Amino acid sequence: MKRMFALAALATIVSRAMAGFEEGSEDDTTYLTAIAENVNKTLIFHWLVSVIMLIVVPSIGSAFVLAGRVATGIFIQTICAVYAVIEAMILRFPDPTGEENIASRGTAWFLAFFYCLTILAGNLATGTTLISDRIGLLGPRIANVAYRILSVSLVLCGFIKCGMAVTSALGFCYGLHTGQCNAHGIMGTAFVGYGFILSMVLVVPWLRHGDGQKHSQEFYDSIMITAWGIVNTFTEHRPWEPWSHGDYQHTSMGIIFWACGMLGIWLSRNNRRNPMPALTLMFTAYAMSQHAQHMEISTKVHSFFGWTLMLGGFVRIWEITFLLEDQRCHKSGNIISFQYLPPFALVLAGISFMGANEEQLKLVMDMGADHSSYVMVLGSVACVVELWFLGILELYLRLVGYTIYDQNHYDAIQTNPTTDEFELNDFSDIESNRATPSDH
Repeated sequence: MKRMFALAALATIVSRAMAGFEEGSEDDTTYLTAIAENVNKTLIFHWLVSVIMLIVVPSIGSAFVLAGRVATGIFIQTICAVYAVIEAMILRFPDPTGEENIASRGTAWFLAFFYCLTILAGNLATGTTLISDRIGLLGPRIANVAYRILSVSLVLCGFIKCGMAVTSALGFCYGLHTGQCNAHGIMGTAFVGYGFILSMVLVVPWLRHGDGQKHSQEFYDSIMITAWGIVNTFTEHRPWEPWSHGDYQHTSMGIIFWACGMLGIWLSRNNRRNPMPALTLMFTAYAMSQHAQHMEISTKVHSFFGWTLMLGGFVRIWEITFLLEDQRCHKSGNIISFQYLPPFALVLAGISFMGANEEQLKLVMDMGADHSSYVMVLGSVACVVELWFLGILELYLRLVGYTIYDQNHYDAIQTNPTTDEFELNDFSDIESNRATPSDH
């Protein structure tokens, strides 16, 4: 998987590269010139449209699907499917040699077919196709769950496609660099995804309060950490090859994951909270921040990633232990501003790690930029991504009948599901116009 580079900075790269740089070698100047000639306004516009049509709009469609507005969700997905097919057949993200790499091209075709499959699944779930009555293998409930999973997966596939488009346009991730691109892309995306999960658990009231959940959030986190650690322990080094510095680093990281994960599972018994998943993040942060790098800018960006991830683990422990006092949510039932820090730190760490690829940092260095400017760009992208997460979650809650007020007074709504049964003097106007969750 090619790692995601924030193309919010791509316009800056192009303008700086087209202006030319006197510093650096002749090869560097030639490389920057080739990038500037390749990444033109048309290609940037194409990428921005792809972000909207393959990430943003499908996210809105998924919110409608998850909220039970399936017909609207299918309509939105159909529009995106048309664009995905057109992009697969006609549009390209060529590198400086004029060719789009096979990973980006293959993902475009996969996404086009995946959209068709998802729309078909949606029609089967609603019973609106001619073949829906003839397919009795899946019950309505299973069909609906499958359609929802596919709808969410569309967003992830679009995210991957837009990331691969960048690496193709810049001519990255060929040859010996492929493995590093995969590592940065997979791990960076995992951190961003974990940030979304923490945001979702925080913002959605019934998840924040743990309604109907038999286990704490750390129980599920620990299971995933354990599984990843076991796989990583036995796949990072081939037994017939000599050990290298990188083998030691990655294998030891796998070991600490399953060790912390199993302890986290044990401590999560009886629906208890525990700090082990967050502590795992801190171990990972320390290890990654100490990775030896060939370039100074790479060392500093990796250090920033490590400190950011360590901050995420620390504030998560502080939230669970001191702010929530080992309970599901704050005693007030509201979201405390401090609780937005852990998910944002995870998103920032993921974006930073995606942007810490060696080829990418070399391009930044050849442009004459420093690590601090680059970190500001990565931080800006993380803010936009977290805003996107919170916006989509807010849209979903509104579609199922929750307003901001409802989210902050969830206990009262659950206890008194009708508007006449509880008094809210300060919000009488809002309350009189609000549809309660029981109406949905």
